[in-house]
Amino acid sequence: MYNVYDVQVKQPLFGRNFLLLDGQRRVELSEVGFYENETGHYVRTTLPHSSREATLRREKTGRISLYATYNTSYSPGGYGMPGFGYGGFGYGGFGGYPYGGYRTTKTEYFSKDNGPIQNLSARNLALATTDNAGVQELLAQARRYQTSTTIAYVAGAGLLAYGLLQSFQANSTGISPITYAAIPVLIVPLVLQGKQAAAQRQAIALYNSGGLR
Repeated sequence: MYNVYDVQVKQPLFGRNFLLLDGQRRVELSEVGFYENETGHYVRTTLPHSSREATLRREKTGRISLYATYNTSYSPGGYGMPGFGYGGFGYGGFGGYPYGGYRTTKTEYFSKDNGPIQNLSARNLALATTDNAGVQELLAQARRYQTSTTIAYVAGAGLLAYGLLQSFQANSTGISPITYAAIPVLIVPLVLQGKQAAAQRQAIALYNSGGLR
């Protein structure tokens, strides 16, 4: 264990990322199990269904502890279809922007009683919290929101595709009204995802408090 005052994460253009301790000592990330600096507490661990290690920031502590990775990528612009974040909720935009720019995607994970890191999902949380009936009820609600979200995505995408197809037909006089009808349908999943996330947060808070078993 290193007791230092300053920990910096260095990400060189070429080569592997490393930690710089007190501006002098270089430590490879492969040698580190965890570290802490002014931005938070981080752990190095293997992601689910992967053989590679990643750096996760600890977001919440308790019997159910939350972790997250943040990945920044460049989006060339243009609207696209929305998608799900691997292992939880992918944040960073709905479809994209008509202009290019960088976007940060947050992917969430959890561990129970300092056990293995798992993908954050209502199903995985339900399997980890079978000893609390109140939590199970909240997670069942979250799964219903997730199912409704998927249905809304499929319906909205179908309407949008059909509307665009109608708009580009030879006898078309303009953009099909069906295309416009798809827009509010595609907004519904964003609302439902928020409700699903809220139900999961309530379930985690309840489990960590030890209430309503």
